[in-house]
Amino acid sequence: MDIRDYLVRCAYKHNGDYNKICKAIINKEKVGNYNIVDKYITFFDEKYPIEFKKLRYPPWVIFYKGDINLINKKCISIVGSRNACNYGIKVTKEIVKANKDKVIVSGLAKGIDRVAHVEAIKHTKTIGIIGSGFSVKYPYCNRDIYDIMENEHLIISEYPYHTKVQRHHFPFRNRLIASLGECLFVSQATLKSGTMLTVNEAINLSKDVWVAPYPLFMEEGKGCNLLISQGANILSDIF
Repeated sequence: MDIRDYLVRCAYKHNGDYNKICKAIINKEKVGNYNIVDKYITFFDEKYPIEFKKLRYPPWVIFYKGDINLINKKCISIVGSRNACNYGIKVTKEIVKANKDKVIVSGLAKGIDRVAHVEAIKHTKTIGIIGSGFSVKYPYCNRDIYDIMENEHLIISEYPYHTKVQRHHFPFRNRLIASLGECLFVSQATLKSGTMLTVNEAINLSKDVWVAPYPLFMEEGKGCNLLISQGANILSDIF
């Protein structure tokens, strides 16, 4: 059994749990035979993105559907609230239109993520990074773009096919969104938004963070204004 086979079997055995896979490798844990239904690349493959290798916790295996070559193209990442407001939607659309020469990366959630993917499908290519296996299309409202992206664009996950949705998968997944883009755009964020976790990952990776400013008292954007006050780049024009 070569290292690629071993890693993917560990991932299947432990449902993509990073820490359990690490322990299995260290302890040279025995793994059985699994029906590997996913396409995948591993940490040791040529197509494995160099940006992921810079992470503190680089995924051992990346499962995918679509064009894996997109993972090594020039990318930007876009994140924002699940409850998108009209202003956040407009900002997101304009960011995508201004970056037609790049691949748009987001998390395939509802709200701003969906807007980013839908707009990218119209103008360029897009990568969705999900927090479950491919047997699950979550959230349900995005099933239409799943079908398009897994054939014409790219969806990736560090979780094998049968892995169900787990709440803790999503904040851990955010490090991949922050890593893959050459910079991170924040279209909308409340003070308690999960978007803040992705921003922290981007900062740790020395990525530029560009944030849309919001009018005073607009709850939907208070997280954005806080980030700007803390030193994030203010998105004063679409470039």
